[in-house]
Amino acid sequence: MTGPKTDPVAAPVTAPAAGPVTAPAAGPARRPVVGLDLGGTKIAAALFGADGTVLARHSRPTPARDGAAAVLDALAAAVAEVDPGRTASVLGVAAAGVIDPRTGAVTSATDAIHGWAGTPLGTGLADRTGSAVACDNDVRATAGPELDALRAEHGGHASLLFAAIGTGVGGAVAADGRMVHGASGIAGHLGHLPSPEAAGLRCTCGATGHLEVIASGPGIAAHYARLTGAPVDRLETVAARAAEGEAHAVTAITTGARSAGRVLGGLANALGPDRVVVGGGVPRIGPLYGDALREAFAAELMGPLRGLVPRAPLFGHDAAVLGAAALTHTLPLHRPGALR
Repeated sequence: MTGPKTDPVAAPVTAPAAGPVTAPAAGPARRPVVGLDLGGTKIAAALFGADGTVLARHSRPTPARDGAAAVLDALAAAVAEVDPGRTASVLGVAAAGVIDPRTGAVTSATDAIHGWAGTPLGTGLADRTGSAVACDNDVRATAGPELDALRAEHGGHASLLFAAIGTGVGGAVAADGRMVHGASGIAGHLGHLPSPEAAGLRCTCGATGHLEVIASGPGIAAHYARLTGAPVDRLETVAARAAEGEAHAVTAITTGARSAGRVLGGLANALGPDRVVVGGGVPRIGPLYGDALREAFAAELMGPLRGLVPRAPLFGHDAAVLGAAALTHTLPLHRPGALR
């Protein structure tokens, strides 16, 4: 494992490094593939050529308040925009929510997309586009290129712990070179692990005391509001006040960072990853957050893991669509007109 003094990538948890915007070659037939990234506010689509280069891009707002059918229609429209000639016969979708790639269904979701839980994502999009569809959770898909890079460096049995800390706290776990999906596709939802700092606070899932409620962007802002009695509009406001030395802002940010670091350190002890990657919008607020997370992470590690340091993602804003396109090579394909 690489120590912090010799690892030039380990320190900057605060800013993702740029990565190559290419996908794996599109299978034995050398056909293009479409990658889709579905979030609560935006749909991003990219058409990847047979050599993995991006041929076209498109983005549009997610009709999150209009129901699942409208979201599936919007995904199909995004496919038509990037691939009007229907050159791609397969699509990969990285979607918000708990996604079971085997059934192609959304098994659980928050209300960020109204009525999303229970949606037959794979078959629903296949019927609308006439193409075969592979689908998975957006964070697992985003972690896919990271796992590919790690396997290239460490061999096929490399293991990865990936965290995405933003509006929520998501994650992905890969063991011995394979992404772990778990029952109903729920593996990797790190935000719903217990956190002492969140004791008594209600989580978006309905339980109390989970990491997401103290470590996510809204969780940090809410903690600042509890400390000051003055609500704030966004995490960046708290970060700006922390940069000016305001004590409550510093406390809110470092509490969220340390809670995430402790959970990730404990998971590292349980899983023994070769690499830990921390991405999402929250780590980009500055070194105050990254330093506190790394310190708490290191304090949890057992002896054989000392020197393991969380890294920034290798891939930039294209990681989700890139990972989505790669799903078509690794996950079941859901086809138009399949029996439900």
